[in-house]
Amino acid sequence: MSEGEIKQIMINDRLIGLVGLDAAIKQTVKSQLGKTDIEIQNILLEAVSTDNYIPVAVRSAYGRAILREFKIAQGLPVEPENKHGLTIAVLGMGCTRCSQLESDIRDILSEMGIATALLYVTDLKEIASYEVMGSPALVINNKVVAAGEVPPKSKLRQWIIEAQSTT
Repeated sequence: MSEGEIKQIMINDRLIGLVGLDAAIKQTVKSQLGKTDIEIQNILLEAVSTDNYIPVAVRSAYGRAILREFKIAQGLPVEPENKHGLTIAVLGMGCTRCSQLESDIRDILSEMGIATALLYVTDLKEIASYEVMGSPALVINNKVVAAGEVPPKSKLRQWIIEAQSTT
């Protein structure tokens, strides 16, 4: 992504678009050694604040969400933000099919107007904890629903609807 492109992230159970987040993450990676999470969070907030309005009342929520995206980009373990309700994880090592599955899920969530946690897990140990043999794999509410394939959008939509009805 270029600096001017928008990336959507979950902040307080809402999808929020931020301009230049990926560029800020890339820049911070170079200078993050030896820094605490709070210091990294503040660096990222400052960088993102130049191109985005961040309300003072929710600045800490933005900071947590941006730090979470930073950790995901680095392949570091993160806790799901949305502990109550629908959670979705794409498991894979970043291949084209894995990225396609994540993109399809984001499209469906957007079309359906659903704001939920969507993780893209690339850590081998975390992937192994789900005991899946193929990638990409899709996990909805901690249940593996697909592995080794990119299911059609109609099936993805059906699984999301079913999972929503049980939360």
